[in-house]
Amino acid sequence: MRLLIQKFGGTSVQTKENRLHVIKQIKRALENEYKLVVVVSALGRNPDPYATDTLLSMVDHPASKNSKRELDMLMSCGETIASVVLSNELRQHNISSTALSGAQAGLITNSDFNEAKIKQVKPERIKHELKNNDVVVVAGFQGRTEDGDITTIGRGGSDTTAAAFGASLRAECVEIFTDVKGIMTADPRVVDSAQRIDVVTYTEICNLAYQGAKVIHPRAVEIAMQAKIPLRIRSTYSDDQGTLITSSRADKIGVDIPDRLVTGIAHIDSISQLHITVDESDLKAQATIFNAMADADISVDFINISPTDIIYTVPAKVASRAASLLKEHGFKVKIKENCAKVSAVGAGMTGIPGVAAKITEALVNNDVQILQSADSHTTIWVLIHEKHLKTAINALHEAFELNKLSEREKETARQ
Repeated sequence: MRLLIQKFGGTSVQTKENRLHVIKQIKRALENEYKLVVVVSALGRNPDPYATDTLLSMVDHPASKNSKRELDMLMSCGETIASVVLSNELRQHNISSTALSGAQAGLITNSDFNEAKIKQVKPERIKHELKNNDVVVVAGFQGRTEDGDITTIGRGGSDTTAAAFGASLRAECVEIFTDVKGIMTADPRVVDSAQRIDVVTYTEICNLAYQGAKVIHPRAVEIAMQAKIPLRIRSTYSDDQGTLITSSRADKIGVDIPDRLVTGIAHIDSISQLHITVDESDLKAQATIFNAMADADISVDFINISPTDIIYTVPAKVASRAASLLKEHGFKVKIKENCAKVSAVGAGMTGIPGVAAKITEALVNNDVQILQSADSHTTIWVLIHEKHLKTAINALHEAFELNKLSEREKETARQ
């Protein structure tokens, strides 16, 4: 049995008209002799009546004292409704189909309500239903504990659900359908010349996703990478094949692309930089600072530590609270607000000299001040003033010629 996992986001299943495009994609896969597990998100987005945020507003979340366990019962309703609606419409098109909740489909999680982690997948029910149906529609974003409580697995959970079922069922591929045509070299709302990337590695897309690209959740990519199952990001409204995510660009296209140093530019805005000066002799200061952040559930990023200075960033919305906590511990804090993080990501930069120089030159030539920087094997990050964000992204996109296909890529596309 050839098996394919397809996931459709909230806008794809939002209206009956949109769902006709979903059904068209499902029919095309069935014509290619696949059986399908189709994972769906909740219908639409706030203020649509069954969107997750709309459901949460019914209990005045987050203002009221909600039970996290009960919130999961409520939040799971949107995906459950979407699965039943789509399954019903598939049968109207003479496609044999049945709907399952995440719990019925065998997604077992821990009991961290609202942010549950998948412990295991028991796909026996899905396998049984596929004997009698061509399509099993599964409610994404949700599962159950060993004790039977409904759980949700956090934002982007439907992507993760699809990848988890792809891994457990050993599917040929997991297709993530969205309202965009694939992974782009930069946010097309910021860079007019942004191009779709045909093939990208798991590592590259994980880094792009963690650094601000929102097309797929990075946990879904990690699961697929561990199981060595290819992912494909496609548009619900197009026949285009979109972006393939796999272990190596060379595996797919037959040649490596050593001249593609950078694959894409990602960004995160609305962050603040905290700068704390400490006494060099106070060896406990560093631990005190980060324990204070951890105890307050404040996520820190972009960390630079020296004997006398500790610099890191936090989301802008928690910067004042973070600074207040540090002052309570006797630290002096400087806050630099209205910052943004820009990341250049590419597997091709590993071990290649001059990439950082190229980034620095592109930004300096466009009067963009670098406030902080860091790097890994496949990513170089810079912190800048948010007012320079568009200029910086466009400058880096142009510097690495991401608006152009290399000659090798053009030749491959022709073949």
